[in-house]
Amino acid sequence: MRKLLSFFILLLLASNAFAETPEEKGLSIATEADKRNSGWVDSTADLVMILRNAHGQESRRHIRIKALEVEGDGDKSLSIFDSPRDVKGTAFLSFTHATKPDDQWLYLPALKRVKRISSANKSGPFMGSEFAYEDLTSQEVEKYTYKWLRDENLDGRDTFVIERYPAYKHSGYKRMIVWIDKEMYMPLKLEYYDRKNALLKTLTFSGYRQYLGKYWRPDGQNMVNHQNKKSTELIWSNYKFKTGLTDRDFDKNALKRAR
Repeated sequence: MRKLLSFFILLLLASNAFAETPEEKGLSIATEADKRNSGWVDSTADLVMILRNAHGQESRRHIRIKALEVEGDGDKSLSIFDSPRDVKGTAFLSFTHATKPDDQWLYLPALKRVKRISSANKSGPFMGSEFAYEDLTSQEVEKYTYKWLRDENLDGRDTFVIERYPAYKHSGYKRMIVWIDKEMYMPLKLEYYDRKNALLKTLTFSGYRQYLGKYWRPDGQNMVNHQNKKSTELIWSNYKFKTGLTDRDFDKNALKRAR
């Protein structure tokens, strides 16, 4: 009996030795999500951005998006505004990096000038929307530290709920809580907490579709700011992958060439 008891104690100790901490599990989930969303090479899409003020009045912007996957670093993206007239020709270029500050530039056609977005301003609003500049970069695993909180059913979908903390300087957020779908390993909901740890914004995703038999992309995203009562909705369409884009399509001169 004593030998049997000793065996179970050793078994328990061994199982505890290999048990994941909440931090390890959170990192593991984020790493798996990143792994599953690798290999798409490049993509294009059309985007309608709907800005709503606190009274529900709205304005719409039509944008073309190009993106390039970069091996061993963050992705590159180019956003080109086609309408309305007051923002037509505006272009936004972003180079995401895993561990160093992201590089971002904005081309303003009225001034015929390329403006660099400084790291200290990444928490500012993008083109009057409820998305900050830091929300528009690819979410590299190394940009955050993680903690698994719980498993939860969200609107009929099984999810991992993890907390992540920005590991980069000048973030407007203290932390984020992310609901990650267990099947797709894509986010269904994000809560953003400001530097005072008050709930600032909630982002929800809808209408996920699978492309190339592997990659999931949403048809809709809705960012609600709980503090100013404004919101920004994104409606995505015409996703295309492996279109032949190269680094030249994402150099700073591409901002001025954008049409």
